[in-house]
Amino acid sequence: MQTLTRIFRAVRKPAALALALIMPWAAAPASASDGDYPSRPIRFVVPFPPGSGTDSTARIFAKKITDLTGQGVVVENKPGGNGFIGVQTVLGAPADGYTVFVGSNSTLSTNAAAFRKLPYDPIEDFAPVSLLTRGPCLVLVPQNSRYTTLKALIDAAHEKPGALNYGSGSVSYTLYSEWLNELANMKTTNVPYKGAGDAINAVVAGNVDFAVVDASGAIELAKAGKARALAYTAPRRTPLLPDVPTSAEAGVPDFQCFNWVAAALPVKTPPAVVQRVIALFAKAGAAPEVQDYYRQQSNQLILSTPAELRRYQTEEIARWKRLIQVTKLELQ
Repeated sequence: MQTLTRIFRAVRKPAALALALIMPWAAAPASASDGDYPSRPIRFVVPFPPGSGTDSTARIFAKKITDLTGQGVVVENKPGGNGFIGVQTVLGAPADGYTVFVGSNSTLSTNAAAFRKLPYDPIEDFAPVSLLTRGPCLVLVPQNSRYTTLKALIDAAHEKPGALNYGSGSVSYTLYSEWLNELANMKTTNVPYKGAGDAINAVVAGNVDFAVVDASGAIELAKAGKARALAYTAPRRTPLLPDVPTSAEAGVPDFQCFNWVAAALPVKTPPAVVQRVIALFAKAGAAPEVQDYYRQQSNQLILSTPAELRRYQTEEIARWKRLIQVTKLELQ
């Protein structure tokens, strides 16, 4: 929680953070080969298809960094294989700062807990740049569901353990749902889907009892009356759904789960180049148009330091490993 508190303070002071990140750049020794970085186009590798939350964040930062540097920044989508394809694309590229990984909580934390053999190490193989954004989730039920509150859903699960089911579109969402099970002392059954969108569609169609879903992908459905949101997993309500209670208000105060997007580089990238990339992301995130965009979204602009991203990753991985042990979820 201390790490999150430091990050939240950084959100309120983006300009100061940008300056703090730029100062190491000025002090870092630069070789003749990296002193003019960037001198050619950069690519951001995203391990998901176009249109995902990670992809959207990558494109917003790519456009601003293009404006700042005069060099093109291309977003390259490498979906599939639980994010492994995108990761391997980055780790197989020259570690020169011109291939940047823009990944998510799944590739940079939950995969480390959920897979028996992971073909990469999200801590050891990457140099952290910044935790860019994070977005809360919604506990969603079908619009015609008899559960009008989270308490009603939990009470029903207590009455018939295992009878209720939830839709999950990825390992991360399975872990979120099992975390809710643990905190509410209930047992519900996982119905896996190929993607987050499919799980949301299953709720809308009434094929599952509930799902923990990315808020940015479900807010409009809830506003349109196509599904019902029982809880918003953030400390404060969102103005986009002002009538939906927070997890704490709904009776499960510790259920604070977020999807997040972060930037990282191959660990062998020269330190001076890493500092230049860090500074570029800080400058881009401090731009008024980027700040204004995120004020209107459910996702929150974070702009952490590299050290805060590393601590956050470590805390997340430990949380999910513990949860898998407690719930005895089968490793993939």
